Amino acid sequence: MPPEPDAVMPGAAVPDRARSDACPGALRLHTADDGALARVRLPGGLLTDRQALALAGAAEALGDGRLEITSRGNVQLRGLASDCGGELAERLRAAGLLPSDTHERVRNIVASPGPGAGPAEGSADVRAWARALDAALCASPWATGLSGKFLFALDDGRGDVAALDADVTLIAGPDGTALLRLGRAATARPVPAGRAVAAALDAAREFLDAQRAAGLRAWHLRELPDLLPPGPVPLPPSAGTRPPLGALPGGGLHVGLRFGVATAGQWRALVDAAEGELRLTPWRGAVLPGAPADRLPELAAAGFRTAAGTAWDGASACTGLPGCAKSRSDVRADAARALDTARTLGTARASDEGAALLPVHWSGCERRCGHPAGCRVDVLATGEGYRVAVTGGPQGRDTAVEVTNEQMAAAVAAARRTT
Repeated sequence: MPPEPDAVMPGAAVPDRARSDACPGALRLHTADDGALARVRLPGGLLTDRQALALAGAAEALGDGRLEITSRGNVQLRGLASDCGGELAERLRAAGLLPSDTHERVRNIVASPGPGAGPAEGSADVRAWARALDAALCASPWATGLSGKFLFALDDGRGDVAALDADVTLIAGPDGTALLRLGRAATARPVPAGRAVAAALDAAREFLDAQRAAGLRAWHLRELPDLLPPGPVPLPPSAGTRPPLGALPGGGLHVGLRFGVATAGQWRALVDAAEGELRLTPWRGAVLPGAPADRLPELAAAGFRTAAGTAWDGASACTGLPGCAKSRSDVRADAARALDTARTLGTARASDEGAALLPVHWSGCERRCGHPAGCRVDVLATGEGYRVAVTGGPQGRDTAVEVTNEQMAAAVAAARRTT
């Protein structure tokens, strides 16, 4: 995986970036221990059934037969031959998944899954924003200067993707306006909804221009928070509500993938149930807006998560061994055992203690690849076991404990109940 984590750990110094980031793409393959890796950007997580099947075909023909949803709603193919780049690119172009060779790594756009995909209707269908922003990015020569990690978030007003602390966030309002948030600022700029996409693009260009003028180089706005002036309007309070797993109140289904990974066979079952359209989420799941509730049992039988309230809620992990040589452990296997045995530890359901379990991420090394923003329980492989750390524990204190592999499940279960 790339040599820098997507999330900056609390208290960590952020260096001035003297080099380009090493984020993989569809054309820039990354060499991993299990073969080459390609990351296919899917702005807004939007996929037609034809495009989804094309990805499954590529995974089977060129890779290890698995597809991996990332924390930005993109798709990764692993186990690729080092010389398959040309054929992969042709497959993606034919499916409409590679509109620009020069901009493919900067098409990083997450979006609310859309109206009807959560407990409360959002103020806008941001799919149109996602398509317009993607087209504008690809048409802007200067945009190639953005890092492959620079992220846009388009929130329909419910606060789900606004909670991801993207570099540029648009939040739809109920009155035909939008709020433009820069980095992790507590304030935002109001803009007309009709100019929201243009305002987001302008903010990204202003960031590039400002750091160039200051003689600095950064991948994220949060690394240089004083470079651009904050907006004048306080952000509205938001619960950051994600769409629930299972049947959605407004119609359609939301299912989760364990660590975001599906075999090609599982992927095809997902496409079959989707009935035309999939919306991949930054929570490593998929919203199927056209799917009826009676498809849930077969999706559960295929291995998808179809109900909330288990220890798997809010759990993620890096690739670990054997896919990454830098990892000190097969963290996904260790994490899966810990999560699957959580019921015996009394933590299978968040309702056991009357409160949701804290999100947790397992990392094989200090790079902490894929560490989600705001994740408070950090489980780091040490080579002799794991270090389980909690940010903002009792009385607001940070805590950490070193444990063996055998002790890790209980330690994580206790850490996730910390309030």
